[in-house]
Amino acid sequence: MSELISPHGGVLKQLYLDGDSRQRMRDQARTYPGWHLTPRQLCDLELLLNGGFSPLEGFMGQADYAAVLADMRLADGTLWPMPITLDVDATFADKLSIGDWIGLHDPEGVLIAVMRVDERWQPDFGAEGEAIFGTRDEAHPGVAYLLHRSHPVYIGGPVHGLDAPTHYDFKSRRHTPAELRALFDKLGWRRIVAFQTRNPMHRAHQELTIRAAREAEANLLIQPVVGMTKPGDIDYYTRVRCYEQLLKRYPEQTTQLSLLPLAMRMGGPREALWHAIIRKNHGCTHFIVGRDHAGPGKDSQGRDFYGPYDAQELVAQHEAELGITMVPFQEMVYVENRAQYAPGNEVQPGETVLNISGTEFRRRLREGADIPEWFSYPEVVAELKRSYPPRQQQGFTVFFTGLSGSGKSTIANALMVKLMEMGGRPVTLLDGDLVRKHLSSELGFSKEHRNLNILRIGYVAAEITKHRGIAVCAPIAPYRETRRQVREMVQAGGGFIEVHVATPLEVCEARDRKGLYAKARAGLIPEFTGISDPYEVPEQPELVIDTRDCSADEAAQRVLLKLESLGYIG
Repeated sequence: MSELISPHGGVLKQLYLDGDSRQRMRDQARTYPGWHLTPRQLCDLELLLNGGFSPLEGFMGQADYAAVLADMRLADGTLWPMPITLDVDATFADKLSIGDWIGLHDPEGVLIAVMRVDERWQPDFGAEGEAIFGTRDEAHPGVAYLLHRSHPVYIGGPVHGLDAPTHYDFKSRRHTPAELRALFDKLGWRRIVAFQTRNPMHRAHQELTIRAAREAEANLLIQPVVGMTKPGDIDYYTRVRCYEQLLKRYPEQTTQLSLLPLAMRMGGPREALWHAIIRKNHGCTHFIVGRDHAGPGKDSQGRDFYGPYDAQELVAQHEAELGITMVPFQEMVYVENRAQYAPGNEVQPGETVLNISGTEFRRRLREGADIPEWFSYPEVVAELKRSYPPRQQQGFTVFFTGLSGSGKSTIANALMVKLMEMGGRPVTLLDGDLVRKHLSSELGFSKEHRNLNILRIGYVAAEITKHRGIAVCAPIAPYRETRRQVREMVQAGGGFIEVHVATPLEVCEARDRKGLYAKARAGLIPEFTGISDPYEVPEQPELVIDTRDCSADEAAQRVLLKLESLGYIG
């Protein structure tokens, strides 16, 4: 570990080993148990190693974890609002003893760092969500991640870096905290205001950042997150191309663009505090906190998780201790009679305010409608349209789910034929039996293997959808959580239409063309859906079909009408 002290940001802890120590540790690590990091863990590790998470020296132990949850501080009293933990599965954890060393590998198996296991415990994810996010509502993406994607055991201990994670993209836009501090020194920048974003920037954002820089008499660092953001957000490749277009519209010699490999938690006020600390570590002196900073939107009851200026209030309470100055901002709005943007609280009575919400912007993008230049520059809109064409040009997945014998495969075949007849996109049928034969022949019918089979279908469907094709899937898919994961995978690249073929059990069993229900009743097939294993009915499918009252041809036509109403076909 090394410590860097510069005029920018104070002490920076860098956890990479030097040459000789690095090689010795690399040789020793060949005998260590290895953990393959998840995308979120890899982001966390990169910022631990390069000092972005200073003063942390590893993944948290129980004392720091408990103190952060209770008081937004480490056990020694240092202000730190977000737990940085390493979650592993029980099988891996059971192999470890306190004092063991493990290797930390990226998804391709490359050894990034080693870690000494000082502690191991099972957290209460519900309590963590309540403490950090103020809720247990699974509509909050941070809570949903804890409950559905985190492994059950936390291990804590110091980490030592061997190699930085490899990034092949936007290399000139990526800087470690030390590199960014050195750049500021080279440019002669002494006051730097940072802007955090996970969305494309439009003219309101540009106006906000220019005003903030002028107010602080500082240069501007636009530092978007290119790690994990909120599910459904625009991919960072598209966003960075948009930022690069927008950068041309700023005054010369005033602004830098640098990418931050952060895994956001969408934690609102706590996250704003965390972001301020991270920007201080990167050498910034000021930090913009706008309306609903890092807010995840609305809860399951339709209410905002956080107040619009809760984040500003929390950062203001700790501003002196943070060592970085907050630049608070109201939402910027376009005042038509002035033909310019202004903070919302400066609009005068009688003035006309124009606004396009995020939902409305996405609708216009989806339908190819006009987006006025007062809202966003044409070159930014063009980049977005390249990646997110109108729905009629997007790929999509039709995902049939229902009991064995419900009619899924028959309807799916009929739909495939009708879509191929229409033309315009390649169509692929991923029928449950065919996938079992060609993709999952080694799998059994345990719950674990059935889930794995569905996730494989989801992965293939997501790839087809991403490349603007049509995937028609027809597995039983009995479990809600697995279907939710498939939906999330597919929607990252296009449309997902879930069709519940809700034919009742007694009808499916009466059909029983394969004799499967009879074998299940006789105990010859264990864990058979609908008999000895549950089918979890979809809660909000896009379409419900009961084949008692319609033919396969009629059912396929209903799906086509739904696709037309959603804008995927015309």
